[in-house]
Formats: sequence, C-alpha cells, structure tokens
Amino acid sequence: MRTNPLIAGFYPDPSVVKVGADYYLVNSTFEYLPGIPVFHSRDLVDWKQIGHVVSREGQLASHSVPTLGGAWAPTIRHRDGVFYVVVTDAMGRGMLVFTASDPAGPWSDGIVIDGVHGIDPDLAWDSDGRAYVTYSGLDVTSGNPPGEHAGILQVTVDLSTGAVLSSPVSLWSGTGLKFPEAPHLYMRGEYWYLVIAEGGTERGHGISVARGLHPAGPFESGPGNPILSARSTARPIQNTGHGDLVETPDGGWAIVMLGMRPTGMTQAFSAMGRETFITDARWTDDGWLEADPVLLNPRPGEFVFSDSFEGSSLGLEWIGVRRYPSSFASSSALPGHVVLTGDGSTLDDLRPAFLGYRQQHPVASASVVVDPGASGVGGLAVRYDELHHYEVEVSGGVVTARAAVAGIRQEWSVDVPSDSPVTLGLDFVASTGEGFLPNLTSDLVVLSATTTDGSRHELARVDGRYLSQETAASFTGRVIGLYATRGEVLFTAFRYTGREGVALVE
Repeated sequence: MRTNPLIAGFYPDPSVVKVGADYYLVNSTFEYLPGIPVFHSRDLVDWKQIGHVVSREGQLASHSVPTLGGAWAPTIRHRDGVFYVVVTDAMGRGMLVFTASDPAGPWSDGIVIDGVHGIDPDLAWDSDGRAYVTYSGLDVTSGNPPGEHAGILQVTVDLSTGAVLSSPVSLWSGTGLKFPEAPHLYMRGEYWYLVIAEGGTERGHGISVARGLHPAGPFESGPGNPILSARSTARPIQNTGHGDLVETPDGGWAIVMLGMRPTGMTQAFSAMGRETFITDARWTDDGWLEADPVLLNPRPGEFVFSDSFEGSSLGLEWIGVRRYPSSFASSSALPGHVVLTGDGSTLDDLRPAFLGYRQQHPVASASVVVDPGASGVGGLAVRYDELHHYEVEVSGGVVTARAAVAGIRQEWSVDVPSDSPVTLGLDFVASTGEGFLPNLTSDLVVLSATTTDGSRHELARVDGRYLSQETAASFTGRVIGLYATRGEVLFTAFRYTGREGVALVE
C-alpha cells in the first residue's frame, strides 16, 4: 500500500511529471511566498523540496492579492530539455507560463497567456509540437465579476510569446456534476484522455475521464465515472480529486491528487486543509482508466523539524504572507538567531511580518525561544488567514495568548521576567471529555509560555475547529509561524514535532 499522505500539510493541487527516472511535483500556494514549491523524488515515495518556481518579486502580483488569490493549481510538464509550469495567478497577473532548464530554478519571470481567463490550466503537445492549454472556465483574472462557469475550455498557444493562436473550444465538462475543473490531457495509444475533477473541491470531489482521437475532442465519457471519489464514504481521506496521472517506477500507473483528513466524530473539520495523496491506477482491457480508493497509510514514528538559524539564509520550508521572508527576517544578522523586524502590521493584516512553517500532523507541538528586547513585540502563532489565527505573544514582561475568530477576539495574559528570553509553545492535542460534544471538534490548541527557571504557564486551550478548511473556508491550511509586530524580535531554537496518532484504516 502506498504511503499517504504523500506530502503532508498545506500542499494542495499537486501536479507531477516523470523525466527519465526522476519525478518532480508542484503545488498551489495562493497568497504565500515563495510560491509553488518544487519537490523531487526517485521512487514516488520520498520527496525532497529542491526549490520554488516563484522566488522573487514580479513573478506573481502577490503584494495585495485578496485571500484566496495568488498561485492556483500549477501543472508541471517537460519537453525537449525545458520544464514548464502553467498556473493561474488569481486576482493577479492572469494565466502564466514559467520555464526553467533546472526544476530547482531559477525559473523565468513568467509569460502571460494573453486574454485567457480561467483556472487550473494544463499543458500538452501534439505530435506536431502544437501546444494546447486546457483549463477550467472560471474568470478570476480579468477584474470582471465572476460569471457563470464555462466548463472545460481549450486554446492553442505560442509558449514563447503567450499569444493565443485559436479561439476557446469547449471540451467535455464531465458527467453533469458541479464545477468541472483540474483538466489534464494525456496521449496513450490512439487516444487522447481527458481527466478532470468534478463535484466541487468539497466532500463531493471526484475524478472522471473521457477519451477522443484528437486533443480537442470530441470526447467520449468513460463508463465508470467518477473513477475516484470518497463521497458518502467513511474513509479517513475525503475530498479526493484534482488528480494528475503518472507512470510508476515499475511501469505501472498512479494518480497524485489532493485530499483532506477531516477529524472529529462526524469527520467535520480538516486542520491541515488540502494535502497531497496518491493511489494506484490501471488501464482496463478496453482502454479505460481505473483507480483504487485512496487509503490512509501515514509514515510511522515521530517527525521532527528543528531550526537554530545557524546558516546565512533561511531554509526552503519557510514562507511569508504576500511578502518574501527576506523583507522582514534575517538569519545572518545574529548567528544562531533569526531576527524579525515588525512594521506595525499584525496577524489581522494582509502582510504581517510572519515567518511560517506548515502544520503537517494532527498531533503536533511547536516551540521557539523569543527575546523581544526592550521595545519589540512578537511571538508564535498558528494562522489560517487574517481572520482566523491563534498566537502567544511577548511584550514588556507580559505574555499574551490570543484567539481571533472571524472578528471575535479573546485574550489571556501572564507576567514574566522582562530581562530574559521566553519559550513559547503551541500544542495540538486531542479533545477529550464525556459525552458527544467534546468529540465533535478537530482538536484543541494549547498556548503556553515557559520562563528560564522552568516555570510553564498554560494560558489557554482553544477549540481547533475554527482553524480548519471547513470553518475558515480559505484554500490553504494551518501555518505555524514566528511573527513580529513592532521592533526587532530575536528567535532561536524553533522545534516542530508531529505524529499521526492514527492506525491504518480503509
């Protein structure tokens, strides 16, 4: 059975390409920067991040993009020694094509596909080298109010200039379920196969397939659609869809897709948001695609990530919100520390000084040592968006825990020595108690502070359901981060530990 999740945490909308014996995978990042992480694997099991497609100003219009905007659903492909990523910069530059000779980067500035307004673009070439961009017809880039969904559309494009060479053609748009999206085209034998998601990215999400003799169709719907869905089941992995087909190292086939792990007694709340999963696929004797259910099979043991900020630059794991970490964080100013400079913005704002690391496990802990100095204010937080975040903050000898939920705010405070660092902690633990009600939520978030004499102060236990995909409704996931609101704040010894705490379930 394949390892699942394949890449845990806020890594949605995966796309994968096989080049020789190597695999490369990319994900959506929305308002976070650097954007579109690039992962490498040789076995489709173990993945290492090697870079980002979006690593500098100007590649995306992210400075003030609304929440839910930014890098939506990239597709990665390879042809004649060049790697391509086609993506929609939603509420930003539009539909873009990035290129690189090395998937680790650097990638190009991005060429706009002129006049095409849609999401989830795919890229494929016919035998003559003609480039087809197939996409979902939702306009999130022209600035006009979103209209009726136009189904799955396709144009041919000059990839060197972004010029569109044909009028949009309407392709097969599924079996009639809502929101056809995430199209991918593949040629196998005499047929072109069109794989799409439909049913919405919520619990009804699924994957369906059609085929035709030309990349522009007409397409015949497969007899077993949807070929993959968790809808109306009790499987621990739900919302499975948005899949990309890939050949496995042993010559078989697999689909890499997004899914969610809703927890609570009624599987209601998904703390990590949409994650990357994988399942086996195969071709039937009559040439149709089939797929296995997506089963939970987490990596065993405890996962640990720690960073003492000894290097001159930050690791690839760290991300910021609508701004690059280098604009407010320095790991070279003071060896063994990262120094964050606050500019008055808070976690309620669009562009906080927030250095984030994705939560990847349902049972997890994070801690960091903080020294705000005489005038600094900062701390440790877990964020879903600017309306939903919990934090524990140090300022002038006072530690304040805070919960912000859709305009509702509560705070708890304790005095601590002002002349020494404080270790701030976030623990994500199971909710316990008698009766049904305590078991309905996803988890509890414990906010704490420990002083240098070893005294631990638990300031609050906050219901975790408000930082979940279903409640916050943003497209991302929980991101744990260091932040500063005022002055220079010194951080060191960041540590994240996580485990699944879940048995193998079908």
